[in-house]
Amino acid sequence: MSGKKKKTGVVIWLCLVILLLVAVVLTMPQQGEEESIKEVMRDAVLHENDKIDLFGIALVNPAVVSGFVVTGVLLLAAALLRIFAIPRFQYVAGKLQLALEQAVGLFRSLAESNSPHRNKFLGAYIFGAGVYIFVGTVFELFGLQATTVNGASIALPAPLSDINAAVSLGCLSYLVILSGGIAQNKIRGVGSTLKEFSLPISMSFRLFGALLSGLLVTELVYYYVTLSFVLPVVVAVLFTLLHALIQTYVLTMLTALFYGEVAHPHAKKEKKAKKAKKVLAGQKL
Repeated sequence: MSGKKKKTGVVIWLCLVILLLVAVVLTMPQQGEEESIKEVMRDAVLHENDKIDLFGIALVNPAVVSGFVVTGVLLLAAALLRIFAIPRFQYVAGKLQLALEQAVGLFRSLAESNSPHRNKFLGAYIFGAGVYIFVGTVFELFGLQATTVNGASIALPAPLSDINAAVSLGCLSYLVILSGGIAQNKIRGVGSTLKEFSLPISMSFRLFGALLSGLLVTELVYYYVTLSFVLPVVVAVLFTLLHALIQTYVLTMLTALFYGEVAHPHAKKEKKAKKAKKVLAGQKL
């Protein structure tokens, strides 16, 4: 019986493949593509032809609208959790409470392991940045539509697929690292932070390049692969989820690591403290 079931399954899959091929042949356009692949890739990066009118104020990239939507959703979710969920937390955690505690504990342990001295603000920041990166990356899977000034309908991309958003987040992370150095070591902390002058550039372009690569691969699949019924969906979901997890971990880890380095007490201070202890011990003797 099992052999017959396997043969039946193979026959069904072959029939589905044949049906897909027939559908592709019947729906294949007779004329060439309206846009060349060069134009498609340029529009995906620069958004020259798909600007969106932002309440009549200015023409912006679609990623700007995505950024406002993601920020609004996160702020609304945070307010609802604080008002309705957190006051009802109990000693025996429920599913929602357990999920929130696990997420907060993950970023808190990341901050404490990399910066033992000043980690409360660091934990809060990398939690916020990590949630924004993850939710903002997964956001493009929902395929929310917007209308451009040309009347075309496009799906809103991930906010960080815009170079401006990636640079802003990278520079913000660098300023957080700088604040840790100033709080702990004053002017010396500024000097140790400024030594890593390429850090905001590397963090920004790493984040932007990783997220943009998934978008470009998906565009290539849509453009060249005729079997666009299944394959683009699989590629988009895999690339989006992988980038959401990897880039969240990479940026939060780098921020916590460099923050811990510049927020570590200076070696001269430790030596002075040891000398003071020796002097006091000698006086007692």
